[in-house]
Amino acid sequence: MAHQAGVATSRRSFAGAQDDSSINDKTGQYIYMSDLGSILSPATRQEIDRWLTKYPPERKRSAVLTALRLAQDQNGGWLTIELMDAVAFYLDLPKIAVYEVASFYTLLQTQPIGRHKISVCNSISCMLNGSEKILAHLENRLGVKVGETSVDGMFTVKEVECLAACVGAPMLQIDNQQYHEYLTPERVDQLLEEIKQQEMGHGK
Repeated sequence: MAHQAGVATSRRSFAGAQDDSSINDKTGQYIYMSDLGSILSPATRQEIDRWLTKYPPERKRSAVLTALRLAQDQNGGWLTIELMDAVAFYLDLPKIAVYEVASFYTLLQTQPIGRHKISVCNSISCMLNGSEKILAHLENRLGVKVGETSVDGMFTVKEVECLAACVGAPMLQIDNQQYHEYLTPERVDQLLEEIKQQEMGHGK
């Protein structure tokens, strides 16, 4: 049976933490905002600081999407409430401003996902060129439905809006980075096998 990944909310309600605290998703304990700075790793904070130099000091909000992506990468591909609150604290933003961004963009996840996220474009160009068949093939091959994670924890399948690669339709994106175009069921099988072989090579 596949694991349900859920949508747009974390395991606890975004409203669960008080204004001066956050919630640890694992323990359910409150964390005071003054302690949130240490939740982001030094490497994450360093990279956020680098991005902040691109904007005027009063425009820290402009870095929120990148900050959330970095926090997500730090946590194996998804955002906990305390990580989102840590970003809000670090950028001096209201928590709701960060939650809104985290729940809007499909590249951000507020639920645990597989080690590899497969995002299938469903825009008009991809749909007319067979994206529904590609999605159905992925579901059958992995034994999941859209939004679910395979039982081995390796793959989560998502259906997303236009990824701006219409000329190569149908297409999908892997791990928010790799674009694969002109897909066929055979090519999808090849991609899945390549990922499995790469994991075996790294001792996963």
